[in-house]
Amino acid sequence: MFKYDASSSIADEFINDAEIRATLEYAEANKANRALIESIIEKARPVKKGNGCVCAGLTHREASVLLACDEPDLVEKMYAAAEEIKLAFYGNRIVIFAPLYLSNYCINGCLYCPYHLKNKTMPRKKLTQEEVKAEVIALQDMGHKRLAIEAGEDPKNNPIEYILDCIKTIYSVHHKNGDIRRVNVNIAATTVENYRKLKDAGIGTYILFQETYNKKRYEELHPTGPKHDYNYHTEAMDRAMQGGIDDVGLGVLFGLEGYKYEFAGLIMHAEHLEAVHGVGPHTISVPRVKKADDIDHDSFDNGISDETFTKIAACIRLAVPYTGMIVSTRESEAVRSKMLRVGVSQVSGGSRTSVGGYTQEARPHDTEQFDVSDQRTLDDVVRWLMESGHIPSFCTACYREGRTGDRFMSLCKSGQILNCCHPNALMTLTEYLVDYASPATKEVGFKMIADELNRIPKEKVRQIAAENIEAIKGSNRRDFRF
Repeated sequence: MFKYDASSSIADEFINDAEIRATLEYAEANKANRALIESIIEKARPVKKGNGCVCAGLTHREASVLLACDEPDLVEKMYAAAEEIKLAFYGNRIVIFAPLYLSNYCINGCLYCPYHLKNKTMPRKKLTQEEVKAEVIALQDMGHKRLAIEAGEDPKNNPIEYILDCIKTIYSVHHKNGDIRRVNVNIAATTVENYRKLKDAGIGTYILFQETYNKKRYEELHPTGPKHDYNYHTEAMDRAMQGGIDDVGLGVLFGLEGYKYEFAGLIMHAEHLEAVHGVGPHTISVPRVKKADDIDHDSFDNGISDETFTKIAACIRLAVPYTGMIVSTRESEAVRSKMLRVGVSQVSGGSRTSVGGYTQEARPHDTEQFDVSDQRTLDDVVRWLMESGHIPSFCTACYREGRTGDRFMSLCKSGQILNCCHPNALMTLTEYLVDYASPATKEVGFKMIADELNRIPKEKVRQIAAENIEAIKGSNRRDFRF
C-alpha cells in the first residue's frame, strides 16, 4: 500500500489515490462550511510585502473544499480573490502564443486522441525542415513570437533528433521583422538525457499533459504504446528538471475522469514539484475533451459545464498563485472571456491544430488533433483582448534573460516583475501593431499603449520604454527588452 508523500520520487506516493479520495470526502463534508470556506479564501488572497505581494497558496485539501462549494455568494468571492491574485502578479497582461504541429505519426493507442495508432482515416503527415520553415514564416507573418511545438510519440518518425532539428530551424528563420523568440515543447515523456538536449537547444517551457491522474483510468485510456506506463509518464517532470529544464507546464484533459479527482491530483503534482525542486509549475493548462477525427467527446461521461470549468480555473489560481494559466482555442470566445477574469494569463490565437495548417489558405480539418472553437484571426484576438482591458503580450524576455525557474518566481513574488513584464508587453505590442495589425487594431492599440505607459512604476523604466516604443514606430529596430 503506497503512502502519500509529496517529496517522494514515486508517482503512486506523490499522486496518492487514497489521499485524493480522502480529500474528496473531506471536501464534500465541508462544502457548506461557510466559516471554513471564507477562511480559506482569505488565506489565498495576496498580502502586501514591500513593493510587492505574497500569497500563501492553498493545499490540495483546502482548494478541493473551494471547488466543492456551490454557494453562489462564496463562489463569487472565490472569483474576486482569483482576479485579485492574477492582477497582483501578472497585471492586465495576457501572453499570446500559437501551437505548431510537426507530425501526427504516433504509436500510442490513446482512446481520446485522433492520432492513435489504429486510426486509419487520418492522413499521416510529418513536416520536412523546409515545411517547418514555411509554417514559421506563415506564423511570423501573423505576428507570433512564441510557439508551442507538438508531435505524436513515434521513435521512428519523430525521434528526439527530429525535434531538435525542428527547433533549430524555427530559431533560424528571420523573415522581414519577424522572429520566433521562444519555443515551448509539448512532446511525450522522455529520458533525462533527452531533456538535457532540449535544454541545450534553447527551449522555453517543457509541457506535458497528464491527461488523467487516476491510475486505473489512465491505463484504460492508454491501452497500448509507451504512454501506457503511468509512472514513467507522471514522473516525467522530475526527469525534465533533473535535465536542467527550469520551467515545466502541467495540465490534465478535463472530461476523462471526474473533475474533482483530477483537480486534487493536479494541485498535488504542483505541491510535489515545489517540495522536491523548490519551484512549482511555470504553467498549468486547462483543456477539455473535444470532438476530433475518429473521436467523439460524448463517449466520455465526465464532461463539465462552462460554470464548473470557470470555477476550476479560479481554484487553480487560488491554490497555485504564481503559475501561468493557459486556455487555448479549444474554448470559445465566451468561455475564454470568463476564464480571463479568474486568472488565465496566456491564450493562443489564430491557432491551427493540423500538421502544415498555417500555410494553407483554408483551415484544413483532415489532420486536426481537435476541433478549434475560437477560430478568430490573431488580429481579432489581439483587438478583443485590448477592448476587454487586457494588454496582449508577445514578450519572451524573461526566458532569454535567464529569469526562469526560481529566479522568475522570486521576481514575481517581490513585485519587481512589473518593471520588466509591463514595459516589455507594451514594446512587443508596439511591434505587432506596427508590423502586422489592421487599422482598427492599431487605433485601439496605440491608445492603450499611451495610457498604459503611465502605469509603469519606475520613472526611468517608463522613460526608456517610451523611447523604445518611438524607435519601433520610426524604424526597423526591434526586440527591445528589460
